[in-house]
Amino acid sequence: MNVELAVTRSCYHSPILEKELKKMGIPYSIRYVEEDAALQEKYNIRGSPNILVDGELIFRGMPSLSTLRAYFLGKA
Repeated sequence: MNVELAVTRSCYHSPILEKELKKMGIPYSIRYVEEDAALQEKYNIRGSPNILVDGELIFRGMPSLSTLRAYFLGKA
């Protein structure tokens, strides 16, 4: 499973998402949307955070932590 956080450099949700993904043992990478016009265009990204899984936009905006856990632990 390829997980990417598509965020802005000023996104205050990023540390929360990173902490939760680490707790669940989910490897992830970070892509900064302000540096990637193709990413913005492909997924119509206008805000932050966004979570992509295997190239599919799964969460637009900050999901609740329980929703995040349910999604990823259900995939494990």
